[in-house]
Amino acid sequence: MRVYHRGRAGRPLRIIWTLEEVGEPYELTVIDPEAGSAPAHLARHPLGRVPVLEDDVGYLFESAAMCMQVGDLHPESGLMPALGTHERGLVYQWSVYAPAELEPPLFETWRQADKDAQRAAAARTRFDAAADVVVEALEGRTYLLGDAFTIADVMVGTTILFTTRAGFAEELPQPLKDYSARLAERPAFGRALKRTFG
Repeated sequence: MRVYHRGRAGRPLRIIWTLEEVGEPYELTVIDPEAGSAPAHLARHPLGRVPVLEDDVGYLFESAAMCMQVGDLHPESGLMPALGTHERGLVYQWSVYAPAELEPPLFETWRQADKDAQRAAAARTRFDAAADVVVEALEGRTYLLGDAFTIADVMVGTTILFTTRAGFAEELPQPLKDYSARLAERPAFGRALKRTFG
């Protein structure tokens, strides 16, 4: 497998982390912004974004789809619970929740911090409300599904970790800080972080 990545892009971390968790060999191709808008990359992702996962059949984009696909290819990893189970549904839920409910206000808070303080504050309020849902789900649990680390944690965990780049990780509720610390201790995460950001 091959992952297409662009320097300082955050979302490729998700698929790289997943590949490291399952022990799937992969190659990492870093493209520059100019290459991202070239026909070759537009054939991989119509919007020219990253990450893109290439296998022997073709290309996949959208980080949640890639991570769940790799989890399905490695059922022994436990990253994707059995098809048709409630736990499987929860992985779908959290994998959608991260980009739909957590990311938009997080990135708006980050982008507007030095431009529009009022807009940034409103976005931060939305992020905090969405993050509180994660805090509640983690109560008494190591990971979102209990003791089992899954793609749900890859998706939600990376989004929570983006708050470091956004500059407000220290303001997170303690349960989220503890959760982030547990994720950061996973050897596969450390390897993925090094591969993604050097």
